[in-house]
Amino acid sequence: MYVEPFVGGGAVFFDVMQKFEIKQAVIIDINKELINCYRCIKVNVKNLIEELNMLQSTYSKLDEIKQSELFYRVRNRYNLATIENEMDYKKAADFIFLNRTCFNGLYRVNSKGAFNVPFGKYKNPKICDEENLMQIHKLLQRVRILDGDYKQCNAYVSDKAFVYFDPPYRPITMTQSFVGYSKHGFSDNDQIELAQFSEQLTKKGCQVLLSNSDPKNTDEYDNFFDELYKRFNVSRVNAKRMINCHADKRGGVTEIVVSNYEWGGVI
Repeated sequence: MYVEPFVGGGAVFFDVMQKFEIKQAVIIDINKELINCYRCIKVNVKNLIEELNMLQSTYSKLDEIKQSELFYRVRNRYNLATIENEMDYKKAADFIFLNRTCFNGLYRVNSKGAFNVPFGKYKNPKICDEENLMQIHKLLQRVRILDGDYKQCNAYVSDKAFVYFDPPYRPITMTQSFVGYSKHGFSDNDQIELAQFSEQLTKKGCQVLLSNSDPKNTDEYDNFFDELYKRFNVSRVNAKRMINCHADKRGGVTEIVVSNYEWGGVI
């Protein structure tokens, strides 16, 4: 079984599901709107596509000023609406619309949980990617989709499970503190709790893989993760992410990859 809490946009999850014969999978995220979207794609994809096509058609006929006005109307509607049921396809459509038309495709909320990314000024974004949605629909048929805390996965894992954690990354500079994916944030104490939970899964015999930022990019003496996962394997890999707002000062960085296993099995 493949298990991915903090599934987010699902880049790793969908890659794994397409490359390997995964018979069962569990994905979890604390973002209820995201999980609602996945559930709609799994169960109610036709209505979702119909709603997105209407938004696409309306948006494409407008000039930039009117597109901006539409964006902020939908954003306001999205923030005011509550999810009426576990598969609210109208809110899922607004979720995708905002993702495709907001600045840089970011998902960020304020302390009250309201989506606050501004308009992206894209002339003709692909709001309804029907082919991709149908592919995701097929992949999700083998997947249990849960909203809430990552610790829920404990009820579904056994010694045959592979668990991948991709939590909100620890900021590596004082100004790079983007934890706005949910209103709850993710502090150092949360990172410590996640490490302790990984220990629990290790005792159950699960294989655990985790990724995070590398604090040594900015402070070679910062051993936060090295100490936190001293019983695990900690590796560093090159990443394309940049950490400076000035283009001429940007450079490649490393990220950490933590695993509780070697080729011979779980540590």
